Amino acid sequence: MNEPDTIREIRDAVARLCSDFPGSYWRELDATRGYPDAFVRRLTEDGFLGALIPEAYGGAGLGLTAAGVILEEIARSGGHPGACHAQMYTMGTLLRHGSQAQKSAYLPGIASGELRLQAFGVTEPGAGTETTAIRTFAERRGDRYVINGQKVWISRVEHSDLMLLLARTTPRDQVSRKTEGLSVFLVDLREAAGNGLTVQPIETMMNHHTTELFFDDLSVPADALIGEEGRGFRYILDGMNAERILIAFECIGDARFFIEHASAYASEREVFGAPIGRNQGVQFPIARAYADMRAAELMVHEAAGRFDAGESCGAEANMAKLLAADCSWRAGDTCLQTHGGFGFAREFDIERKLRETRLYQVAPVSTNLILAYLSEHVLGMPRSF
Repeated sequence: MNEPDTIREIRDAVARLCSDFPGSYWRELDATRGYPDAFVRRLTEDGFLGALIPEAYGGAGLGLTAAGVILEEIARSGGHPGACHAQMYTMGTLLRHGSQAQKSAYLPGIASGELRLQAFGVTEPGAGTETTAIRTFAERRGDRYVINGQKVWISRVEHSDLMLLLARTTPRDQVSRKTEGLSVFLVDLREAAGNGLTVQPIETMMNHHTTELFFDDLSVPADALIGEEGRGFRYILDGMNAERILIAFECIGDARFFIEHASAYASEREVFGAPIGRNQGVQFPIARAYADMRAAELMVHEAAGRFDAGESCGAEANMAKLLAADCSWRAGDTCLQTHGGFGFAREFDIERKLRETRLYQVAPVSTNLILAYLSEHVLGMPRSF
């Protein structure tokens, strides 16, 4: 794919940075469930995590395509961009809908690395991806809101200073539309933890720093509210599209990792006196994975281009995430099969990367929900749920 020089320069710069954090770095973190603090600091210091923050607030002022390429190259290098990707897509809600005072207070610190905004509190045990069914409630009491409820699958809370939180401020049975009555808050985790907020880690098959949150009369100032009360669902929609597109870029990076490693191994590994890659049964699946990746890549860039242009991109964002996640999973399976028994050995990083990319068949939105969206909103078929 022909790319502007600026995008190529970003790719090269990220690749150079990632070369200082080889597979052994990520394997150790995976084994100990550690967080890549050194890696995140370097990304921040070099300006990559502030890519989407306007220059006026100390960021790079780049578009979603550039941000996506950063995450893609991290994944392609063998790293795990899930440790830091939320800072890119959560920041957009603050930038687009926050007050001038909020933006001035937080965005410069986020851009410099003084503050981390890595947590996005939406999902709940009883709601899942049915966002309008959340029950966490924020009640206005004078100049504060008191929050009660529960969230689950909220990642990086223990490694973040701030969290974007979606809560009901009007009961669901008192609104005319279920998307009404939801509000967004910027919660200072440094003050909340242990003072109404309990954080409980969840062990998962990949090192994703995921937690369950319990809110018990957590009190936050009224100026933690972003935008207007009751309009929060609208505010997070753009963030959800950005999240899906950015994760699609990550999946393209994962697919490239798998394809490059499978191709190299198939060319070098000899069995019965010849490289296994000369056998069509080995080379054809790798070639198919490459073709699938390139096709998905086109949709990812289409979605990012529409987002950057301010155009409607719900369908494109969903299709980008669907196609990219599918191609990365298939490429990973092909890569492991190509390596045979060695694919299961930790030192090759394939099993780790396969566990990491498997998540995106489920999150941030499941494959079936994407298909339901396309069926109803693009193809005009009856709503299925």
